[in-house]
Amino acid sequence: MTRWLFPALVLSLVTAGVSAQDARYQQYQNDDNTHYGWADVLRVDPVYGVARTEVPRQECYDQQVVRSAPPQGSAAGTILGAVVGGVLGSTVGKGDGRTAATVAGAVAGGAVGNSVSRTGGGEYESTETHCRQVSAVSEQRRIMGYDVEYRYRGEVYVSRLNYDPGERLRVRVSVSPAD
Repeated sequence: MTRWLFPALVLSLVTAGVSAQDARYQQYQNDDNTHYGWADVLRVDPVYGVARTEVPRQECYDQQVVRSAPPQGSAAGTILGAVVGGVLGSTVGKGDGRTAATVAGAVAGGAVGNSVSRTGGGEYESTETHCRQVSAVSEQRRIMGYDVEYRYRGEVYVSRLNYDPGERLRVRVSVSPAD
């Protein structure tokens, strides 16, 4: 049995090698008479173009504005004025006259205190920031492709590719009968 084992092993290895070569050949050989080869690259020239992009951005600026402020009264000023007016009113007169003078002084003092405590009113200046959307056009010089000059079997060819192939270029060769 060992006598037949070695020749069978050798035969199976040879068969596997032939099958692998046949599969590799069929990968490159199609039914339409096409095969692949390698060409030597002679020259590669980048082809440049301008790419334009529109970039939205916000543009802001400060502007002086004049505003009107409504007058504002203070409750504390009104109360303090009423107390002071009441105290001063109570020093005038006697009896019911004193009570009337105290009430009148409190009312008048409250009005005066409110008037004195009013702040603002009128106009004042301030700064407002205004923003608007604008579009800026950005231009960039970019490589759009490569003009490649290469030699295959003594003939020189030129093609535009979207990549730099390096020193060698894989080429597809198609053969068909001429009329």
